[in-house]
Amino acid sequence: MAITSYPFDGQAVTETQFSQMFREFQETGVVTSYEGTGFQVAASTGMVVTVQPGLAFVRGHMVQSTATENLTVPAASTTARVDRVILKLDPATNSITLAVKAGTAGSTTPPTLTQTDTGIYEMALASVAVGANITSITSSTITSTRPVVGHRVGSWATATRPSTPRKGQLGYNSTTLAWEFWNGTAWAPLTSSVEWDSLSGKPTAFPPSTHTHLWSQITDRPSSLPPSAHTHDWSQVTSKPTSFAPSAHGHAWSDLTGVPATFAPSSHAHTWASITSKPSTFTPATHTHSGYLTSGSTISWANGTKRVHSDSVSGSGTYYAVWVQGDGSFARNTSSRRFKQNIRDIDIEPDAVLSLRPRVYDRRPKEDGGDYLRDEFGLIAEEVAETLPEVVTYDEEGRIDALRYDLLSVALLSVVQDQAGRIERLEHLVEELAR
Repeated sequence: MAITSYPFDGQAVTETQFSQMFREFQETGVVTSYEGTGFQVAASTGMVVTVQPGLAFVRGHMVQSTATENLTVPAASTTARVDRVILKLDPATNSITLAVKAGTAGSTTPPTLTQTDTGIYEMALASVAVGANITSITSSTITSTRPVVGHRVGSWATATRPSTPRKGQLGYNSTTLAWEFWNGTAWAPLTSSVEWDSLSGKPTAFPPSTHTHLWSQITDRPSSLPPSAHTHDWSQVTSKPTSFAPSAHGHAWSDLTGVPATFAPSSHAHTWASITSKPSTFTPATHTHSGYLTSGSTISWANGTKRVHSDSVSGSGTYYAVWVQGDGSFARNTSSRRFKQNIRDIDIEPDAVLSLRPRVYDRRPKEDGGDYLRDEFGLIAEEVAETLPEVVTYDEEGRIDALRYDLLSVALLSVVQDQAGRIERLEHLVEELAR
């Protein structure tokens, strides 16, 4: 028969079948705690050892000893050997017995255990070192090798923990929501929390006191000196200035990079931020230049002069608003029809203007250092772009950059016109109701 099932009522169940079933419930070993005395082997007198009472599973069969047993170790040889004290299962005799299995003289390896699935099965309880020509066994020559079983995994609340647990018994505590085990005297968490006091190798202060490291202990170190081009975080740089611009200091000419090769240097340009001793206000105090002004740095004027018609706005005096173009040059703001083309109407939703949110913020400092403005108020370009993108400008990389605040007044006309229309309609409605 290919398929066999058991045990059932009215069915003969064999010893082999029971053995196969029970060995799945429990591994082979002594049923005790780690410090228990079940089937413990100890020295007696002469070549005799004792085996304490105990309970054990041996390949699905159970054996119980209720009294201390004495076993005689075979006489010593002229060379040392290692014997085993075993529990021996013999299905042919329906028995599990205690025995001493002698090792090979001259070898320090214990004898091999016989462990078959349906025949003889031997479980080691201890190894005994038998010295050459000895006449007695001592406790120092006995090593316990008995496997211990019977530790079941369970689940319980704190109030319903097992009353007589074995050391090492494991379970999940539904009260504390944690795994715990019996350590012999108390229930302990399976994983303990890590406390600062329990850490080793930690610094004693933060930041730690001055110390050194071996070169081999440093990670991300350069592979050659001088190292290949690389960068460092500002916090990693030593001997750096404490303020920007740094306090007065000097540099050797050879330390400077980007210096001109000749004097006077060939034509070149400098960013405004890199120029020192520049005027703090515009228009600067009266001064002259000798051929250094270029078309890119002056204002383009229709009347051919570099100043207004008059110092007063009365009479024929004309003042212009000034724009800064993307390349940094200046240009006057003109509004005449003759400067415009493709003129057409635009519909601006009043609600789009009314949804703008005035904000207060602190402006970031300049890239070359200095203070930053606090409690400045205005609009956030990214927020304006959501409802009124017509007044948002973008930089050369396509990122939102600035707002055309001068166009907000034009956009407000749509709000005023909408409100004027509403007032007119309300007045008309009031007149109709009064009739």
